[in-house]
This record gives sequence, C-alpha cells and structure tokens, in this order.
Amino acid sequence: MLQASRSHGGMVTAPHHLAARAGLRVLEEGGNAIEAMVAAAATITVVYPHMNGLGGDNFWLIHAPGSQVIGIDACGGAAALADTDYYRAQGYEVIPSRGAHAALTVAGAVSGWQEALRFSQEAWGGTMPLSRLLEDAAYYAEDGFAVTRTLALNAHTKQDELKDASGFIDKFIIDGSPPKEGQRFRQPRISATFKRLADHGLDDFYRGEFAHEIAADLERAGSPLRLGDLERHKALLVTPLSLRVAGHDVFNMPPPT
Repeated sequence: MLQASRSHGGMVTAPHHLAARAGLRVLEEGGNAIEAMVAAAATITVVYPHMNGLGGDNFWLIHAPGSQVIGIDACGGAAALADTDYYRAQGYEVIPSRGAHAALTVAGAVSGWQEALRFSQEAWGGTMPLSRLLEDAAYYAEDGFAVTRTLALNAHTKQDELKDASGFIDKFIIDGSPPKEGQRFRQPRISATFKRLADHGLDDFYRGEFAHEIAADLERAGSPLRLGDLERHKALLVTPLSLRVAGHDVFNMPPPT
C-alpha cells in the first residue's frame, strides 16, 4: 500500500533528486514555494536534459489558501516565417520532427520563470535573488552530475535520429559513445548561460543582447525563428479550467497544454 509523505515545513518533488534538493534548499533558506520551484525547474534542465531544457515551455498553477488559483502559460508561439508556404518551399509536406526546421516555436520556459517570480514578488513578498535561484543549476552544469539510467537509455536509443542535429554529437557523444549510467556529465556552456541570466536578468533571453545571439544561432542552424519572434513573446496569465469532483475543486491548464 502506498503511504503518503507529509510535511509542515514544505515539500518539493521532481523527477531527479538534485532538482528536488535545489528547491528544498530554497525553502530551508526562507524562500517561498514559487522561488523553490524556479530553482528546481532550472536544475531539472541540467540533470534531466533528455526531458527538460531551456528550449522548452512550462505551465504553472499557483495557489495560496484563501486566494484564487492562477495559471501561467509560458508556451512559445510559432515563428512568423513558419507557415505552409515556408515548409512547402523547403520541400516538405509535413513539418519534420527533428532538425532545424522542427525548431519553429519560441522557447517559453524562461519567460514562465520570469512571470512566476514577478507574481512571487508582488503577491507573496518574494525577495530571493535570481543568482541564488539559479545557483544549483549553474553548479551542476559546470561540476557535473551522475548520468541517470533514463538519460543513458535515451541518448543511446535516440542517437541515430539525432546524430545530424546541431550540437548533439558535441555534447551527448563522449569518446565515441553516448553517456553511460553513472558517468560524470558536464555542460559548461549551460552553466555559463545560467550565470549570464543571473547577471543580466531573465528578459535578456528574449529582448537583450543574449536574444540577439540566440536568434543568430537559430538562423545559422536553419530554423525559421528570428529575433522578432523572441521579442514578441510574453508568458500569459490565464484562468485555469476547474471542475468539482467528489466535493473537491480540481484545476488544470487550458489549451494548448
């Protein structure tokens, strides 16, 4: 029989123990739940890269006793260039699932952290500096972490379909092979990215000098994404869906998730 874990001082759950620990450390140092979640979310992009990354999206449900549940939709929109004519001109009848032409939506995850922290500061009195919240992510990216079984398995099984993707061979092939379970895995460029965001702020990802570099890299790789797509992106505050079930209110995000 499953036994429920309980805590009066806060609890953090994540797919990797280092991400959960990053969030718990924030709570132990007096941070609030949103700040803890940003620390955990940043760390999971490092230690669970086969399922999470700075190129992804995120969605938030936030609630405090006695207040309304709010939702944050940090899903990036499609590139302005990415219409039917664009793909047909490239010789496609369907959008490819891999490669530069598959990278057609803005990475929304960082904007979700930004909007959540804005809400944290305005509604919950959050004061923890961004540099502290990104500290664990930067550390594990630079110092390394032990490769999990699922990371090793995914890197191996996806090798053939990702071998031509920009950056895959450079990062996920070590001495001619995918990373093995237990092997130390470092990502120094990701560490530098987190340190840069800590110094310049999360908006730099979309409207600063960093955004210009991201857009230039994407264009060189062959993606339809451009600087204007990044600059237009904003995370959205949305009203969650809700349903009364067995005397309880159940909440979830509206589309597109």
